[in-house]
Amino acid sequence: MKKTKTRRRWSRIARVLILVLGALYGATAFWHVFKPLPDGLDLAGPWRPASNVRFHADSTWLDPQGGQHNERQIFDAAFAMIERAESLVVTDFFLVNRFAGRAGEGYRPLSGELVEALVAERSAHERLAAVLITDPFNDLYDGVEQPLFETLEQSGVQVVETDLRRLRDPNPIWSAAWRICCQRFGNGHDGGWLPNPVGEGSVTLRTYMAMLNFKANHRKTLAVHGENGWEGLVTSANPHDASSRHDNIAVSFGGAAVLDLLATERAVIDFSSDEPVAWPALPTAAEASSGPEIRILTEAAIRDAALAMLDGAGEGDSIDLLMFYLSHRGIVQSIIDARDRGAAVRVLLDPNEDAFGRKKNGVPNRQVAWELHEAGVPVRWCNTRGEQCHGKMLVLRPARGPALVLAGSANFTRRNLDNYNLETNVQLRVDGDAAAMQAIDEFFEERWSNTPDRIHSLPYENYADESRIRYWQYRLMEATGLSTF
Repeated sequence: MKKTKTRRRWSRIARVLILVLGALYGATAFWHVFKPLPDGLDLAGPWRPASNVRFHADSTWLDPQGGQHNERQIFDAAFAMIERAESLVVTDFFLVNRFAGRAGEGYRPLSGELVEALVAERSAHERLAAVLITDPFNDLYDGVEQPLFETLEQSGVQVVETDLRRLRDPNPIWSAAWRICCQRFGNGHDGGWLPNPVGEGSVTLRTYMAMLNFKANHRKTLAVHGENGWEGLVTSANPHDASSRHDNIAVSFGGAAVLDLLATERAVIDFSSDEPVAWPALPTAAEASSGPEIRILTEAAIRDAALAMLDGAGEGDSIDLLMFYLSHRGIVQSIIDARDRGAAVRVLLDPNEDAFGRKKNGVPNRQVAWELHEAGVPVRWCNTRGEQCHGKMLVLRPARGPALVLAGSANFTRRNLDNYNLETNVQLRVDGDAAAMQAIDEFFEERWSNTPDRIHSLPYENYADESRIRYWQYRLMEATGLSTF
């Protein structure tokens, strides 16, 4: 009898503990999905007149004999901007490392080139304030040493790793448990018992546990002040060795919007760094004369701008979309709706075939492409051979008025557009006959239509995947956050 009472007592205690832990888990998950963002995020900047607007692209294509060719513009432009810096250079890049996974050799050493450019400019200008903002993936969440960052700091370039804990959680099923049990454990550089997922050696379990939160500072920006005044660049490209063969896009510009870009980066520094990061006082943004206009968008403001472009399109308008990952349900539906209203829509997607030497299963792009194809939206695939079609750009050419271009770091996914990742895009409003707009038009047309000696894209049928199982797999991964896209 006494043993029975004891068992009942422990059973009641166990039930109470399970209820308490369940309530704590649920409350933690709910809070970190919906909690307020740090100040300065989810920004829709004002339209600003812009000067020296230029479109840059990194391109890979096949010739008729199957030979692969590359043209690279983006980081040549970025390094030239850094070389012109005199008082300030602020960079924010997701990937700055030499990790190659299984990608092999033969890549441009972009990470080292970025470090060399920053160190050289800091040495040339004693009063130059230089900052690199980046993501903690680059040292595997403090799980390995990152010599590139040590070199920067020794030369006086300040390195700020983004405090991802301050951001919302796109994968609450895991992140709630991680926040309760594990986030305070820290990490270490002495190695562990698990294989390094992107290089040689070993890492701790804590590295993998942090990685499973599936969130990042995914921005890719550069702002400088120097001999040409204020200059900015927003891109889809990383200064990452193993990414150097990817197709990417960038927009560079001058004028007051650069100050808006700097304000968005100051916001990340403010919630990520305990050490003061000093740079010169910024002047009030001055308006320029008529011409192209540009504005800075971050996080969910990018989604809102994309939806406004798509939802405003109809008969006589044309829409072109180039995207590495397309999975956001609101965006997908708005593309279909625009086509149904009579807009001419073209969608060019990465086939989600390769990731640094590893083969992928095509999720989510092939499943979304099936949905778009069934709705009558023309879809083509980038003709990749190991590299990725990593650009992110939406172009609206209305029947009347200036064109709109949305370009930058953000994939069109829940994680990238719904205030989980940090992202930066620019939105450009420009006449169709402007040089930057003509360059954008030529870029997309060449990729969509190919030329006799440059095969950039393939028809929908080449990567068509009409498996309902994988379609609902994509839908579940998108809804729950149990995904890397």
